[in-house]
Amino acid sequence: MSWETTPAASRWGSGDLSKWRNVPSILMAAGGLLALLGFFVNREQFAYSWLLAFMFFLSLCLGSLFLVMIHHLFDAGWSVPIRRFCEHIAAMLFPWMALLFIPVAVLAKTIYKWMNENPALDHALRSKQPLFTVPKFYLVTVLLFGAWWLLSNRLLYWSLKQDQSGAAEPTFRMRGHSFWGMWAFGLSLTLAAIMWMKALQHQWFSTMYGVCYFAGSVWMALGTAYVITMILDRQGVLTDILHEHQYYFLGSILFAFTVFHAYVNFAQYFIIWNANMPEEAFWFVLRERGTWWWIGIVIIFGHFFIPFLALLRIDVKNLFPYMVPLCLWTWLMHYVDLSFNIMPVLHPSGFVLHWIDLGCWAFMAGLLAKVFLRNYLAHPPYPIKDPRLSEAMGHYHPMASPISGGEHGQTDDLRDAPRHFGGGNR
Repeated sequence: MSWETTPAASRWGSGDLSKWRNVPSILMAAGGLLALLGFFVNREQFAYSWLLAFMFFLSLCLGSLFLVMIHHLFDAGWSVPIRRFCEHIAAMLFPWMALLFIPVAVLAKTIYKWMNENPALDHALRSKQPLFTVPKFYLVTVLLFGAWWLLSNRLLYWSLKQDQSGAAEPTFRMRGHSFWGMWAFGLSLTLAAIMWMKALQHQWFSTMYGVCYFAGSVWMALGTAYVITMILDRQGVLTDILHEHQYYFLGSILFAFTVFHAYVNFAQYFIIWNANMPEEAFWFVLRERGTWWWIGIVIIFGHFFIPFLALLRIDVKNLFPYMVPLCLWTWLMHYVDLSFNIMPVLHPSGFVLHWIDLGCWAFMAGLLAKVFLRNYLAHPPYPIKDPRLSEAMGHYHPMASPISGGEHGQTDDLRDAPRHFGGGNR
């Protein structure tokens, strides 16, 4: 029986996660009902709630796209097993995230107050033309989704092509697309963060805003990748090709981006607050009013200190009961961080967790989960003919070193080849 004709469930174990197969549909139905009700009950709240949920899941897709590209640019071996599901998450940028942007595009004049302002009477708006005009807003949107579609589609296309032939050409093509794609990625992510989030208060400007959104996006994508890897490992989907190192490296990079996110956000705050210019500082002044002050404290401790201290120990990165709650914590903190950026415009007096927020988030989570599972189960669960696959499995260990899995005295328990490792310590 050929690979293509073998049923998906028998090809890679219980990868369909049948116990949870109804959860995406339930989320989609319940969330869609709440979001639709919110659209008619409170149009303005719905617009901001939808934008918040959209930027949250957009960051997951963009963060996954970044992980795929750095895999190719660094010719990494350890990340081969996680590459395929990252490719499928990134591929949801088009058409699914583009379709989810439609309510934002329709309600843009409700969300972005600058669209109703006269540039002749607003110096900040006039100085940011021609980018901050209604036609350019929609033109930039089309260009952004076009770039993301081209990049994610080509990377997934050549990855699946590699599964069929095992030739060298797909590998070189993916490296080539990652080369130009990294430049396009940086520019497009920055424009998206500016046009869709920072423009909520168009008078404000920051040269680090795109980097802050990038850091949070990759941070959450790493936590998501860890949990998905663990689930697929326990389902028997990736067990044969996983080594201890995948979990260790994912946890290490998550630790690195915890520090990086804190650094860029603190640098942005410190520079603006130290300069004490009203046209810059007002953004932070608004976010120190009411309960937004406490949300800021939650971000400082929850987005940095808790994960930073939790990930300091080298041996915890393979402990599932320890790491999975921490990875899920990244979702909560990233959502709080995005709410801190978006919602003070609508609720200047303090944080409000509205039922429409939950509805919009649940609908998008259910929809994207269904799309991801459908696409993932339709193809091989990992790059079956990647030239670095054997290295990812742990067959190549010339000597014990930090690169090959730990310090010299910490490699006694590592294998030279996988034998159904099943992930971290359970």
